[in-house]
This record gives sequence, C-alpha cells and structure tokens, in this order.
Amino acid sequence: MQADQVLRELADELWQAEQTGVPVEPLTKRHPDLGIEDAYAIQSLNIDRHLGQGARVCGRKVGLTSRPMQEMLGVDEPDYGVLLDHMVVEDGDEIAMGRLLQPRIEAELAFVMEHDLAGPGITAARALTAIAGALPAVEIVDSRVADWQIKLVDTVADNASSGLLVVGGNLRKVTDIDLRLVGVAVTRHGELADTGAGAAVLGNPVRCVAWLANKLASFGASLHAGEVILPGAVHRMIPVSPGDVFRAEFAHLGTVTARFADRTDAP
Repeated sequence: MQADQVLRELADELWQAEQTGVPVEPLTKRHPDLGIEDAYAIQSLNIDRHLGQGARVCGRKVGLTSRPMQEMLGVDEPDYGVLLDHMVVEDGDEIAMGRLLQPRIEAELAFVMEHDLAGPGITAARALTAIAGALPAVEIVDSRVADWQIKLVDTVADNASSGLLVVGGNLRKVTDIDLRLVGVAVTRHGELADTGAGAAVLGNPVRCVAWLANKLASFGASLHAGEVILPGAVHRMIPVSPGDVFRAEFAHLGTVTARFADRTDAP
C-alpha cells in the first residue's frame, strides 16, 4: 500500500483532469508499484470529494466483465466504479461534449435494485431476487488518463473510467426474460455500429451483480434498494464524435438514445 500522501496527490491529479478536461499520464507509468488496493483508495478519495460537494450515489458499475477486456488488461476478474446522480442523462437529451474528455459508448442492461443486497456468499440466484427489473441503457465511458493508455490500476483509480449514463424508461422484470439471450443492436446515425448479447458479460449479466455484492463486502459496503447497477458492456467500446446520435435497441427492453452536441466547446 502506498503512502497516504502519494494517493492523495494522484487523486488530486485525476480530479483536476476531470475539472479542466486535460488528461494525465498513466498513473502506473510513474508509479509502477501501485496496487489494486491503492487504486480503490484513490477512487474513494475522489468519490468522497464529489459527495462533499453535494453529489449523491445512485448506483454502481461493473467493468472488465468480458473475456477480451480482461485479457487485454491481464486480469481475471472485473472491477467496479461508483455512479453519481450528476452522471445520469435522460433518454434522448443532448449531451454537451465539454462534459467529457475522451468519450466512448457501450450499450448494456441497467438493473434497478428492489432490495438491499450484501455479500459475502451472494449467488446469481440470490441476486435475481433482489433486482426489480432491467432497463435499456447506454454507458458513456470516459478516461482522465491520456489516450486511454490504461492498466487495471489506472482505470480503477479513475472510477472505472466512468463518464455518463443514459437510461431508457421501460423497466422489465428480470424473471420474465433470459438475460443471457437479450441481444442489442447499436446504430450511429441509423447505420449499424455493433451488436452484442447478455452472455458476453460473465456468461449472464446477473452474475455481475452477485460479484459486485461480494466484492463490496470486502470493503464493508453493499448494494441498496433503488440503486442502478451496470453489469458491463456486451460489445466493444465505440468512439464518440461531436454530433453523433447512437441508438441501442434491445430485445425485450426497447430502445435508448444517446445524442451528442455538434460542438466540441459545448458547455
């Protein structure tokens, strides 16, 4: 574990990058001995700073849930970040490019918790009983690290590369559908950009909720009723340009639209 002063300085760097729009060099390039516990400590420092300024936790995201992404970063388990209320965008609302540094989009399910869920020992079956339903969603991932040159520690410290979240309005009970087989087609300006299905994330998206509850238990935390949980992307990240309009159409769940302003200097 790194000294507290080093962790605070790195948290300050990421905070300034978010405020100024100027990304930083990879943390691991300058501090190759940073560990995963250090990374979560850095993440927590900046989340606490947001909370101190009035932000509210509205959920969690799970990242690195697909095998290709795990292999790319040389890890064998997911990571997680915290979703705050100011990250949520209503379906179809225009998103100012100035809110983001290096945005990319990922279509994924969004689970809404009906009951609290606390590990350890949570199974996928137990997680299902705590979920009210699923919504169609587009996560706008972002990185405060220059050119997305991230390793596991970099992305965890950077709140799992969280940016914004667009959710649709059609809540569907998860017991009514086979989550593994929920497919999605993502279009940009009406042209197909990518496709995916629920099985791409740990074989079943609900397993990501179980993993998250168990992981949070090791930090003395848990999931709460009403929170939104993103279980991970079912397709590759797609870069965003000003003026882009993405539409994600999910089987059983409906559609959700992420619309970006056509100016890079939009406030």
